[in-house]
Amino acid sequence: MPGTSRDVVFVDGVRTPFGKAGDKGMYAQTRADDLVVRCIRELLARHPELPPEKVDEVAVAATTQTGDQGLTIGRTAALLAGLPKSVPGYAIDRMCAGAMTAVTTTASGIAFGAYDVVIAGGVEHMGHHPMGEGVDPNPRFLSEKIVDPAALVMGETAENLHDRFPHLTKDRADAYAVASQAKVQAAYEAGRIQRDLVSMATRHAEQGWGLATADEPPRPGTTLEGLSSLKTPFRPHGRITAGNAAGLNDGATACLLADAETAAELGLPVKMRLVSYGFKGVEPEVMGYGPVPATERALKLAGLTIDDIGLFEINEAFAVQVLSFLDFYGIKDDDPRVNPDGGAIALGHPLAASGVRLMTQLARHFEDHPEVRYGLTTMCIGIGMGGSVIWENPHHSDYGKGAAA
Repeated sequence: MPGTSRDVVFVDGVRTPFGKAGDKGMYAQTRADDLVVRCIRELLARHPELPPEKVDEVAVAATTQTGDQGLTIGRTAALLAGLPKSVPGYAIDRMCAGAMTAVTTTASGIAFGAYDVVIAGGVEHMGHHPMGEGVDPNPRFLSEKIVDPAALVMGETAENLHDRFPHLTKDRADAYAVASQAKVQAAYEAGRIQRDLVSMATRHAEQGWGLATADEPPRPGTTLEGLSSLKTPFRPHGRITAGNAAGLNDGATACLLADAETAAELGLPVKMRLVSYGFKGVEPEVMGYGPVPATERALKLAGLTIDDIGLFEINEAFAVQVLSFLDFYGIKDDDPRVNPDGGAIALGHPLAASGVRLMTQLARHFEDHPEVRYGLTTMCIGIGMGGSVIWENPHHSDYGKGAAA
């Protein structure tokens, strides 16, 4: 019977190429559930050593759980992917950190002994389901001043971060955004990002069938001069633009997690070991600051300090949000440990799917950097939260030793 916690390992992760939301996007007439089903099927195809009946749970996140993202999408995606009917599934929501929460929730079940192998991921089709679609905020939020009115508009919360930290200027945010675009371009040219992707068939009534093999949002050749002329839609003479923020996107992610002993028994590879995680709330009107207290909690639980972290995957909802995190820890804007292959400003941010993208990229960086022992995946979350997960690199010479083990 379960009594002590078990090690949880990240076996593998995949994602679809991310598309631009809207009628002109490559997934305009592709179903959301088909996106995540493709990811699940790819995981099973990449790991024939895993008998499908050994999957104990499928957790799929979506922020807007209706239409082709509804109907308990974890269960329906499992069935559509061809998993045995005995494999259960569920839907989960924590806005931008949906997939991250699918991972931490099922990982907790593995550590407790309730599961041996799980699939966790997320999907968001913002073309079919715009952010905030169908929501009805309780009027008490504003009438009783529980939250600032800006809390419900993510772009305004980012403007508030600029206000709170005036030294985080628009020029710095634009420079960070240009660097993110350049890093993604370099990673594509080197063939690194392609390792994370699974091709996705698309269909359009007028354009016919297609095949998505690369992310649609990146803008190679982005310059500071080009960004300086963009409109600031959230505030006159503001600082947030379409160039220094993630766009509206469609896409899906999925990953395999397992108990370390089960992974060894089945011959599954180990790309990372989960060390700790933390979620914390902040003032909703500055939700972008959430990764700071969430990381502080994860570090405390792991018995580590920020100096122990050798690689960072930070979701780039807004450039200023990343800069506020780096500023708190005294990390330079262009530190090479941070988002080595770029981030959401260039790649896109399909809300509930993004957490596993961060993990998949970190796992790939671990393979390329055996000298790095610990890495961090972190993101801000709507309505004033942050989530952070610390991982250990199995390629490091001290893997599995010491206090954090």
